[in-house]
Amino acid sequence: MPRSVNHVASRAKRKKILKLTKGYFGARKNVWTVAKNTWEKGLQYAFRDRRNKKRNFRGLWIQRINAAARLEGLSYSKLMGALHKAGIEMNRKVLADLAMNHPEAFKAIVDKAKKSA
Repeated sequence: MPRSVNHVASRAKRKKILKLTKGYFGARKNVWTVAKNTWEKGLQYAFRDRRNKKRNFRGLWIQRINAAARLEGLSYSKLMGALHKAGIEMNRKVLADLAMNHPEAFKAIVDKAKKSA
């Protein structure tokens, strides 16, 4: 008896991945093995970079806080130490947003941290 192979499912699976690789360069979009490898590698990059994105944003927030703090006569580390001593619990994301969009509010926080430290 001949071997039974589900060509419908196999073809559907291949078409699905080839559809996902649409827009890639050269053989990466239409040669099955190359497209499959490229797609799988793309998933690895996506997994890695979801974590790297958090790292990059934290660095950006620190740079923004540092720039704003230096306008007030403090370094980033001195400001964060003063905030900690003053008991001001505010994360870097919020501080960076205040530094960028509401400099007067950021200045008030820095002044309060300077007084108590």
